[in-house]
Amino acid sequence: MKSMIIGVLSMTALCVSAAIAHAVLFGPNTTGGSAAGIATPRNMKDLYMKHERATINNEADKAQPQGPVYSKAAHDITPLSKERIEELAKKLTPEERRVILASGTEPAFCGNLVDNKKQGTYICRLCSLPLFESKAKFDSGTGWPSFFSPVDTAHIVGLRDTSHGMVRVEILCARCSGHLGHVFDDAPRTPTGLRFCVNSASLEFIEDGQKMPDAALPVATETAYFAAGCFWGVEDRLQRFPGVIDAVSGYMGGKTKEPTYEQICRGDTDHAETVKVVFDPKRTNYDQLLGFFFRLHDPTQLNRQGPDVGTQYRSHIFTVGETQKAAAEKFIKEQQGNPRFKGRPVVTRVSPAGGDVKFYAAEEYHQDYHIKNGGHCAMPEP
Repeated sequence: MKSMIIGVLSMTALCVSAAIAHAVLFGPNTTGGSAAGIATPRNMKDLYMKHERATINNEADKAQPQGPVYSKAAHDITPLSKERIEELAKKLTPEERRVILASGTEPAFCGNLVDNKKQGTYICRLCSLPLFESKAKFDSGTGWPSFFSPVDTAHIVGLRDTSHGMVRVEILCARCSGHLGHVFDDAPRTPTGLRFCVNSASLEFIEDGQKMPDAALPVATETAYFAAGCFWGVEDRLQRFPGVIDAVSGYMGGKTKEPTYEQICRGDTDHAETVKVVFDPKRTNYDQLLGFFFRLHDPTQLNRQGPDVGTQYRSHIFTVGETQKAAAEKFIKEQQGNPRFKGRPVVTRVSPAGGDVKFYAAEEYHQDYHIKNGGHCAMPEP
């Protein structure tokens, strides 16, 4: 019993520390405090294998998340409280406690999920956060369940591990800091080159078609689409708005299917550089997003924003449903009386999304441009 309590308390102390180490190791990849894209095969190795940079901050216990923290998969990954972890730990078996709470390792080829070939999702045994999907599972021959990619990079925390005379990356559940295993870059035949080596005791498998636990479900979201000039800065600002879960740069409102950036730059596709915003309606609402959208650009400039000229830089709102349409039209009418725009007509267009008006995500190098490059086009201060 004493070892179990120590394990719980030790793990709890890591909650905020792990979150800080995650930011150092992986770079920002969550919303509600920071933003970045879900890793692709091209950049995932950089996210997970720079383990020489993973350190525990001595001030970690002083850090507290500012409101809920979301992954881009729309899961609440806010670090759990000590009391909640202790409550969840009561359901664990002695072997699960040893592995999850005390960073133990189960014997090779002994876990019940090593040879599991069923289709489904592997969730955290302690807090039920979705961690891996069966489509990312492969037979590594090592004796432990192996995956080449997580459900969302923000769901996995990496910590520098120098035990046993080696330097490795220990992986933990981002929400409860439960020990999962380690990640290695020794799987060249997988799409990412990585092998997430996980203890079966740390996982619970939910087969496709089975009901997910409530704690494994993403939050309910709504979607909005805003065009306000160059999407680099617009995406960055919207991504950081409280309650926004994800912001994606893309193209919308034109006639060309699956457009490329080169086609957009020619100015003959009729598409506007647009940002798709996924938000939590319990934390923000469409009217608040409209207000912020208008502060991000000059809606009186026709087919341009500052030095960027062309129809692709127009001010445009693509609405989802009649409620958004009515709200957008009402807001624009009200803004016409705003002293900020005195003597200048607001030229923001409003069009319904859906049907032939599709959103096409921009190329990967446009996503999270500010985070990747440290800057974007000049914008008004919101």
